[in-house]
Amino acid sequence: MQAVHGEGSDGGRVGEYRGATAALSFAGPQSELKALRAGCGVYDLGFRALISLTGGDRVRWLNGMVTNNIRDLAVGRGVYSFLLNPQGRILGDLYAYNRGESIIVETDRSQVEKMLATFDHYIIMDDVEVADVNEQMTSLGISGPNTAAVLRTAGIQIPEMQPLQAFDAQCTCDCDCTQCTVVKDEQENYQLWVAPGDVKKTWDALLASGATAVGFEALEMQRILSGIPLFGVDIRERDLPQETAQDDRALNFSKGCYVGQEIVERIRSRGAVHRKFAGFLADVGGHIESGGKIISGDKEVGEITSVARLDFEGADKTVALGYIRREVGLPGREVAIGASKASVMQLPFAGVLGDEPKSPERPTLEHEPVER
Repeated sequence: MQAVHGEGSDGGRVGEYRGATAALSFAGPQSELKALRAGCGVYDLGFRALISLTGGDRVRWLNGMVTNNIRDLAVGRGVYSFLLNPQGRILGDLYAYNRGESIIVETDRSQVEKMLATFDHYIIMDDVEVADVNEQMTSLGISGPNTAAVLRTAGIQIPEMQPLQAFDAQCTCDCDCTQCTVVKDEQENYQLWVAPGDVKKTWDALLASGATAVGFEALEMQRILSGIPLFGVDIRERDLPQETAQDDRALNFSKGCYVGQEIVERIRSRGAVHRKFAGFLADVGGHIESGGKIISGDKEVGEITSVARLDFEGADKTVALGYIRREVGLPGREVAIGASKASVMQLPFAGVLGDEPKSPERPTLEHEPVER
């Protein structure tokens, strides 16, 4: 993978993010967050990796590997899932899309090496071929209430799509893309899977159509506000699936056997785990750090895993994600985190910023995407 856009007259900054070199920000994370929430932001997804599974046993085999239902996945549809070890601990997370002649697995680059090794360990006599296809296909993200209008203006024609649907788009733009697959996720964001050689011209077409260039600092703020846990940060290998509060997204209890299923079923039959994933809003002036311990009634009841400090439309607030004991993790409950007071919040965060969708200004700077 080549270097991302470097520092220059446009103010772009780079850094490491989720196993790849990526743009931290272009015009500043707070203004880029505004584009994601009230306009349209475009961002490089070079930190995501795509893996192709082919062969006659691919559906049966992957269904026996992950926590969600691959067996009944229609062509063009996808699911979010965990990969577990036999003790039910989370080894990684992924999206799997049925592309007809193949299954495309999407995950972070930071997870690829371990995921490929795990796949290789469990392919014994199965007709399954695993290939890293990032040299042939990569992706851009686009998000915000004005996304549909920006895509239309850019000449990328898509139908009404359901969450976790993949569609081969009809493009009438000047990009001359050799391929363009549009994927919609659960948070109403879109990905454009394109050939690496088409990234720059697709990026330019989206900026010219009204999108704002966004770096990963703003993406992290938006992720935390959306209450989405990140593997390696909010989800660790010591965590159990039900502790992450992703049951509806990641777990299927009627699909049949898979690695780690016995532990998942045992937890379900016993009722609940002892802690849960939750959101936290600091009191005005409060300061929360990642790794901070959560205190209630002089007892340690949890820990913070992700923090975002927000200054949006005059709202200066700190929100966080973390784990808390179930008996004290009720929305509205006041807790102490370090020297600060905070309230337990339902995820995703709602009404924290008080922002309403509105059209962004046309970008005045031309920013470059990742060069790959």
